[in-house]
Amino acid sequence: MSTERIHIIGVGDDGWEGLTGQARRLIEQAELILGPADQLERLGKTKASQVDCGLGLDELIGKLDHAPDVSIIVLTSGDPLFYGTARFLCDRFGKERIAVLPHVSSMQLAFARVKESWEEAYLTNLANQSLDRIIERIRTAEKAGIFTTEKISPSTVAKTLVSRRIDYFHAYVCENLGSPDERVTHADLAELVDQRFSPLNVMILVRKPAVPDRPISEAGKRLFGNPDEWFVQTQPKRGLLTPSEVRSMALAELDLAPASVVWDVGAGSGSVSIEAAQIAHDGKVYSIEMDVEDFELLRINADRFGVQNLVPVLGKAPEAWESLEAPDAIFVGGTGRQVAKIVEMALPRLRPRGRLVAHVSSLDNAHDVWKAMNSLPGNAQVWMLNLARGIDQLDHLTFEPLTPTFLLRWHDSHD
Repeated sequence: MSTERIHIIGVGDDGWEGLTGQARRLIEQAELILGPADQLERLGKTKASQVDCGLGLDELIGKLDHAPDVSIIVLTSGDPLFYGTARFLCDRFGKERIAVLPHVSSMQLAFARVKESWEEAYLTNLANQSLDRIIERIRTAEKAGIFTTEKISPSTVAKTLVSRRIDYFHAYVCENLGSPDERVTHADLAELVDQRFSPLNVMILVRKPAVPDRPISEAGKRLFGNPDEWFVQTQPKRGLLTPSEVRSMALAELDLAPASVVWDVGAGSGSVSIEAAQIAHDGKVYSIEMDVEDFELLRINADRFGVQNLVPVLGKAPEAWESLEAPDAIFVGGTGRQVAKIVEMALPRLRPRGRLVAHVSSLDNAHDVWKAMNSLPGNAQVWMLNLARGIDQLDHLTFEPLTPTFLLRWHDSHD
């Protein structure tokens, strides 16, 4: 092929009418146009040769590899850089050979129609993802944008969500965006179950404010490291529950025995307490929480996991632990400025050879807790944790970072 650039042009549902003047001129001057049949149909007749290359990237690349030395246009839907064709062609042929003229994607239009930001939304396409897989990802999402299919319609998605008690979203179905028969339907999920929609649609889900999750019913399957979505949680999600990866490491550093006595100070909705109780099944775990709403969620989660050796304690440290038996291990979690003071007061309460683990989210708190731990004879260690979870965003693997946090451990190293 020549060194002339390949022009990738995004086309909307409005076809030729929705293209910019520059895009129209490039198409009029082109000698070869490649694209799926529906895009070529929207374009209409041109003087250039038109080649249907289906919807597969392998097929498109194969035709470009063997294309004649002419001016080439590649048609795509919407924005070619929105998890689309342009990224693959740039990797294959080099960015210097590619020019991109985007159209507004239907996902962008859908979020614009419902007047919601899509910066942190979970975006997916049922053409290449199973419904079961996306449902569990939606369960804890704040917002979701879904490309549905004719076989898996918005009604099917709504029916599946409702059947799994994931009914805490406002739902929008945006049909035929950019065309004269455009329509946006806003309803509760249950109201969409029996409705019919155009095959060209985007479904938007927006979580209702201050509604806790209704987790899946497999609670107790793991001894520790259970997925975050198995716990009833408060809103917003981010930062209020100890992530499963951090929880696993914290429990390992607590070094619990079957008969250990544990304090969980600032227990929140109880994920650490519950898993500690499962490990120390012949011991006792005291879950100390001063927030009334989180305390109720803690009790709900403890019932769901069936732990009988967990004792919820409603109150503020240190008053809440004054009458409790001395612990073998203490876990302290929190974001407030008092966390270092709590650690300082808790350390002397440990039994001989005891351990304390603290999970904090700021460098200042980590520094203050580190100083508190080193004020007593013993062994202190600190880790900075940077985690990212792989997720599917349409047909692209990406990573969703968790907020960097710090884990600190002190243990009595004297016999």
